Amino acid sequence: MSSNSFGKLFTVTTFGESHGPAIGCVIDGCPPGLSIAPEEFRHDLDRRATGRSRHTSQRHEADEVEILSGVYEGRTTGTPIALLIRNADQRSKDYRDIAQTFRPGHADYTYWQKYGIRDPRGGGRASARETTMRVAAAVIAKKWLAERHGVRVRGHLAQLGEIAPRGLDWDAVEGNPFFWPDAAQVPELESAMDALRKSGDSVGARVNAVAEGVPPGWGEPVYGKLDGDLAAAMMSINAVKGVEIGAGFAAIAQRGSQHRDGMHLDGFTSNHAGGILGGISTGQPVTVSVAFKPTSSILVPGDSVDLAGQPVQVVTKGRHDPCVGIRATPIVEAMLALVLMDHALRHRAQCGDVGPVAPRIA
Repeated sequence: MSSNSFGKLFTVTTFGESHGPAIGCVIDGCPPGLSIAPEEFRHDLDRRATGRSRHTSQRHEADEVEILSGVYEGRTTGTPIALLIRNADQRSKDYRDIAQTFRPGHADYTYWQKYGIRDPRGGGRASARETTMRVAAAVIAKKWLAERHGVRVRGHLAQLGEIAPRGLDWDAVEGNPFFWPDAAQVPELESAMDALRKSGDSVGARVNAVAEGVPPGWGEPVYGKLDGDLAAAMMSINAVKGVEIGAGFAAIAQRGSQHRDGMHLDGFTSNHAGGILGGISTGQPVTVSVAFKPTSSILVPGDSVDLAGQPVQVVTKGRHDPCVGIRATPIVEAMLALVLMDHALRHRAQCGDVGPVAPRIA
């Protein structure tokens, strides 16, 4: 009822708030026999974490995963997997001054209207802190997809404000704090973010992600379209305001003769469809692009009202990201992996007996 769960067969339920004692998730539907250990979560959680560079929030959390259930002697048992991460670096006093006001651009007002009560500490449930558990759950999904189907999920920052990459070098992505695919531009990004932070303002970003090795056939034709579920999953991420599959909005200016992806037995001539046709995967890479709005927690005063309905000027102090998109790449990857994992199991459940069908495009 409260929509804290997603996925049909691979179901993830998250819980916890930014400044509560802990955050966690329950993963139901994971097949048994997958080897998993607490240390396997470290890489992706570190990639998502704040405080790793001067360009993100300086909140420092250890993000040590506790596996509470669903794993025995290092292997999944098929029962619900419960993961817990304890919060250790909350500074709730940073939010004392704004507890009686609604921050413009935040979910404060909408949560108040829906529930009649809200947790103002760091945004509570609406905080990006919640995405930690999505990334943790996706560690399991990524591993299963890679071992069973050879699927590889990866992403990169594709735009920071008005700056766009001049090239795409996957080897460069993990070598800088921006997940930027052109190493030569990193000094330019550093300068831009330093100037932005000094101004007290923020900027938006675009993140691209791709899943390679996805076989044809995943997804459902009408209400369970793979691209539809992907769009919903991406829009569930904090601060996301736009999602594109394949060519996305660029398709508006394309002709049909250009946009359609020609087929030959040795491959497709293009991938404007983003690896999905009719809601079902084609066997090409599944591509998604996500737009993040500028951070609303900034030092520039903004107009709002308080709980009494009186006009106020809001200045949000504390530890915030001048661009939330900088550390969003692992989150976008996570949602892509979780949706694919769910659809892989759904396809296996209904159509596992179909097997490969000729002709098969390479």
